[in-house]
Amino acid sequence: MAKILLEVCVDSAEGLEAAIDGGADRIELCAALECGGLTPSPGLMRLAAQASIPVYAMIRPRPGDFVFSTQDETVMRGDLEAVGEAGLAGVVLGANRRDGSLDGDCLSRLSDAAGPLGRTLHRAFDLAGEDFPAAVDVAVALGFERILTSGGAPAAPQALDALAAIFAAAAGRIVIMPGSGLSPATIGPLLARLDPREVHASCGRAYAPHDPRAAALGFVHAGSRMTDRATVRALKALLNAA
Repeated sequence: MAKILLEVCVDSAEGLEAAIDGGADRIELCAALECGGLTPSPGLMRLAAQASIPVYAMIRPRPGDFVFSTQDETVMRGDLEAVGEAGLAGVVLGANRRDGSLDGDCLSRLSDAAGPLGRTLHRAFDLAGEDFPAAVDVAVALGFERILTSGGAPAAPQALDALAAIFAAAAGRIVIMPGSGLSPATIGPLLARLDPREVHASCGRAYAPHDPRAAALGFVHAGSRMTDRATVRALKALLNAA
């Protein structure tokens, strides 16, 4: 079996260092992972551009759904420019219509604005529901490199049947990258059922602020986590052994 690539999502300079030290093959660079990831700051992008492995930046202007207004799209275009100026390898995009289907028009405009940057379609795909094959076709037609998906479930290990169907719909035309809820403890059944070329994980542990008053004053989100290099290393070892 070919090597399985491990992408790790991070939202800080410390997380970036931990993921690379742990053996990640690619980084998804974000801010605010506790709400699913937002566009990272220009400063973090510039730092990440010095990494020894490819870095893709999340392009998501706000928390919530992926039904974007004209103003949202204007912000995203500016963020795409910032990614190009920083010198990162690619971007992570997604957009839906109100019915959950992919907004191909918005994604086409954003893809054009991304220019030569690599492109991953993020878990906006998971809102497509029973229309996953149509969503795969949209991603292929727009030239995305890969689709990050949990199979429509909160965690990928809960949706192995759906993921298998998505792999079948892709038929080798695009990489399907399972993600969400994957860890050294949960990856086994997925590897036994599917034949992924890439997987995505946060490899995080609970964040403990240096000053507990930060949490008491509301500066720390209850779901905040930090990248753990030992978890990255353990998951990568399992992928190498698969």
